[in-house]
Amino acid sequence: MIFLTMIARVADGLPLAASIQEDEQSGRDLQQYQSQAKQLLRKLNAQSPDRCMLEAGNMDFCYFIAQGVCYLCLCEASFPKKMAFGYLEDLHNEFYEQYGKRVPTVTRPYSFIEFDTYIQKTKKSYVDSRARRNLSSINTELHDVQRIMVANIEEVLQRGEALSALDTKASNLRSQAEKYRSDARFLNTRSTYAKVAAVAVVFITLIIYVRFWWL
Repeated sequence: MIFLTMIARVADGLPLAASIQEDEQSGRDLQQYQSQAKQLLRKLNAQSPDRCMLEAGNMDFCYFIAQGVCYLCLCEASFPKKMAFGYLEDLHNEFYEQYGKRVPTVTRPYSFIEFDTYIQKTKKSYVDSRARRNLSSINTELHDVQRIMVANIEEVLQRGEALSALDTKASNLRSQAEKYRSDARFLNTRSTYAKVAAVAVVFITLIIYVRFWWL
């Protein structure tokens, strides 16, 4: 289930459009999640990772950034992440086609609130159980879901740490892991050469010994 969708300009966090699930079950804590979403949108900048998932208890925030606009949704933790990001990309394609040229110039919050109609229609196609089975085979660019940045919403908001810093840390960890793999390959190769050299020394020594012994 997708409970909340927000679209905002990355440069200043200005909300452009939004859609909230009108449901008592989802509305119990929705105000808190909505507040967290707004705080998160204000933290984004040009260096923020373009795809990110932030864990929020039994919920997850997922966002996708393209052409200076952030598309964010709140969904159940069990909701397939490939579906969530596919949903956000669908919103981007339609939103950019309709409003892309106007985004840099608007100053009023929720200037494109009428986009809620398309959000509701698209969300229904992704949430409906029958549609989900059909959409599970969609061919998107999100085959490598593991590359999506993952963090915790409370840690990001409470520490005040920029998502770009988290992305840098993740990049550093990937670099260190690659260096470790490279060093391991080098050590394995050196160990192999050492073993071959040892066998060669023993073999040559044996030949010399046999030669001098029999001569």
